[in-house]
Amino acid sequence: MFENKSSRYITRGVNETLSIHMQLLLWNLIDTLKEDKNIEVDYLQVFRFKHITNNEKYNLSITHSQEVPEYKKEYLFNVDNPISEKVFVIDSGDYATMLLAEEY
Repeated sequence: MFENKSSRYITRGVNETLSIHMQLLLWNLIDTLKEDKNIEVDYLQVFRFKHITNNEKYNLSITHSQEVPEYKKEYLFNVDNPISEKVFVIDSGDYATMLLAEEY
């Protein structure tokens, strides 16, 4: 899964909602997961963005998960404009698409 790096697409919603830095971060998290030989990468990767209001150091949580096999990891960041969104990245085999959950 996610082998074809030259055929990666984003939807209009992702382009308007996530900065290019965040988009590249999500692709990089998937690539990093692929490098771990102990984890099988599922065709559907899920990223949940949550604005944190009660933490002095960080204001954004991104939880990266997949269902089969089960995987879940949380990352904390301090960003200028924290958002609350759910993003799917789906690999069809020939290409991968990053989209907002509401665009699915």
